[in-house]
Amino acid sequence: MGCLVRPCSYTKLDREDPEELAHRRAQWLIARVLEEADARRRKASMRVKICRLKIRMGRRLKRLRRSIQLSFFASRLSLSRQVVGQLKVWKWVVRGKEAAVSLPPLFG
Repeated sequence: MGCLVRPCSYTKLDREDPEELAHRRAQWLIARVLEEADARRRKASMRVKICRLKIRMGRRLKRLRRSIQLSFFASRLSLSRQVVGQLKVWKWVVRGKEAAVSLPPLFG
């Protein structure tokens, strides 16, 4: 008879137990906290990886810079030796052999 009075109404068949509702909410909160902790751990591990990568790149850049400086120093040294040799030759040509011997060494 009740169906004839209200044909489009819905009835709740069973209500949730308040303890079960609290338990489900607690499980959801625990899962959320665990996900946040996992995300923090991932961020920290990424920070460590990035830091290690920066250190590795810094070491490589330092080695590259040193090798470049060494090559510049070697080229300057060879160039200065060539210049000193040419000066000795010209001094010897202009003044004589005894003047070339009196030239002080450059990297003595």
